[in-house]
Amino acid sequence: MYLFEAQKYFIWLAVIPVVIGMFLWLMWWRKRAQKRFASSVFMNVLSPDTSIFKPILKLIMICITLLSMVLALVNPKMGTKVEKIKREGIDIVFALDVSRSMLAEDIAPSRIEKSKQIITQIINELAGDRIGLVVYAASAYPLLPMTSDYSAAKMFLQSANTDMLSSQGTAFSEALQLSQGLFNMEEQTNKVIIVVSDGEDHEGNLEASTAALKEAGIKVFSIGIGKVNGGPIPLKQGGVVTSYIKDNQGETVITKLNETLLMDLASQADGFYQNGSNTAQVVDFVKDKINQFDKTEFDAQQFSDFKSQFQWFVGLAIGFLFIDVFFLERKTKWLQKLNLFNENA
Repeated sequence: MYLFEAQKYFIWLAVIPVVIGMFLWLMWWRKRAQKRFASSVFMNVLSPDTSIFKPILKLIMICITLLSMVLALVNPKMGTKVEKIKREGIDIVFALDVSRSMLAEDIAPSRIEKSKQIITQIINELAGDRIGLVVYAASAYPLLPMTSDYSAAKMFLQSANTDMLSSQGTAFSEALQLSQGLFNMEEQTNKVIIVVSDGEDHEGNLEASTAALKEAGIKVFSIGIGKVNGGPIPLKQGGVVTSYIKDNQGETVITKLNETLLMDLASQADGFYQNGSNTAQVVDFVKDKINQFDKTEFDAQQFSDFKSQFQWFVGLAIGFLFIDVFFLERKTKWLQKLNLFNENA
């Protein structure tokens, strides 16, 4: 497993497109300047050894050098050993709604992004608990099995989006059943499902699913994302809103937070409901409730002995930089003699 020690340095990757842009501008400027003195035919006569491809190869090497330097600054670390450890905690499955209604921006920055922020902050407050991830719309999908690796969980969480599942709707029943399936029912740990949703487009009867959860001793916390007054669902291109989703009559769809459904869901499964408008308040509430559960000791695996890998990228950067210094833009004589593309015909 890899970890990045200093992810803040990834911002320096922005230098690469700047370098590419400067290279394209320089090539354009050079062409324009040459045309003032002679046509392209005469330029080929005046400088027959000028290579077209060598500058592009030099650009590629410079970009690889910059990429290697950034990766060296980030310092990837590789776990070289897996060890078993004893932990005390409970099992938690986060069920995240990824239906299209979660694109609404009635709560900043959007319902889906707000949901991920809340889940991330809850994970940051955990210690020793195992967690799993399920995403759902009209169907449910297991995004991450039960794990105590919080870094991996947050990485998978950030990949969640409303394009993951093509069918639309909100299949709470299937999401709850799939969440229950992630638990090891043979272990006597306390188990909680945290549903994060706006409660819109609900399909099916929840009573059978919540009854099964209640019988298994699994509690459900529900977190409502959005506003009761609701908002439109934007359609974007390149991060810019181009239009809003409309119904069959051509009217703009207004999606609203269905708190009643989410409250009923939590109530039927002996859980609790919280409105997700205030992230800190929600996190404190969930943390307080989780701390009230009895912790169970269980075996967990984690990577240890993480070793820095920056030196490989430093060597790669130096190697390409060295090659670039001695890499001339003239045509290579011995390649010309090979006449691979029949240029001399």
